[in-house]
Amino acid sequence: MTEILIKETQNPTILKFELPEFVTQGQSFEYKNIDEAKQSPLAQQLFYLPFVKTVFISGNFIAIEKYSIVEWPDVKDALAEQIAAYVATGVPIVAIPTATDKKQPITVYGETTPNPSALKFVVSRMLTKSAAEFKNIDQAAASPLSRELFNFPYVKEIFIDENYISVTKYDIYEWNDISHELRSFIKQYIENGGTVLDESMIIASPEQEKQKISNFDSLDTTSQQIINILEEYVKPAVAADGGNILFDSYDPVDKRVKVVLQGACNGCPSSTFTLKSGIENMLKDMLKDDDIKVEALNG
Repeated sequence: MTEILIKETQNPTILKFELPEFVTQGQSFEYKNIDEAKQSPLAQQLFYLPFVKTVFISGNFIAIEKYSIVEWPDVKDALAEQIAAYVATGVPIVAIPTATDKKQPITVYGETTPNPSALKFVVSRMLTKSAAEFKNIDQAAASPLSRELFNFPYVKEIFIDENYISVTKYDIYEWNDISHELRSFIKQYIENGGTVLDESMIIASPEQEKQKISNFDSLDTTSQQIINILEEYVKPAVAADGGNILFDSYDPVDKRVKVVLQGACNGCPSSTFTLKSGIENMLKDMLKDDDIKVEALNG
């Protein structure tokens, strides 16, 4: 039977049930009741449970929001078993209509970031669950889209995560002259079925390897606390700016935390200020240690 991983979220009323494979074709679905869930037999089945308030299906997970009449420890294992049993039947979790045309209309819009050299292109559907950064075309074997983008003379670096593509340009070019061309190319490429990122080909960096659970468990307690703080409080903020932050190391003698900046955060003029006034102060406060220092290693 399919293994279902149960994961908590920042909202205590919502649990995520992760599957080993993607269950939607880059789309997300939210159902508030059984009538809305007509295209998902599994969601309809879940709504027969009186405590299920909302069902959200995206990527490789099913998130369930509950009413307060039950507590998660009393029902989560039974829910996981029910989802696993449904998956074992082979019936699609969401009956996505087959498009007669390969072209799937999407929207793409550009967002400025604190880094004047980086622009964030947000796409109206999920692109990946694994962040990837490419410094040049030779590194971009896992991303056909990135290889195409590097053919533009003004593209310096590319960072892809969730539903956006962060592009860093060379300083000699101005966004006013190139952003429309980039946005149009990305939109057309994805609409025509082009592969954005082949996650099976992503080569994890040493920094990314450190984030894995197997490595996390071998770290000292303070390093684990630092990673948890970065994941919960810092990553969402830097992701909104088109970037990413990874834990690199913690020196208990020098009290120095080293982090890796990626995407729009890499080389951003304001990143030093953000590290010192934001992340460093947060770690000092949450770890109750005024000697903590933060140093950035640009990815």
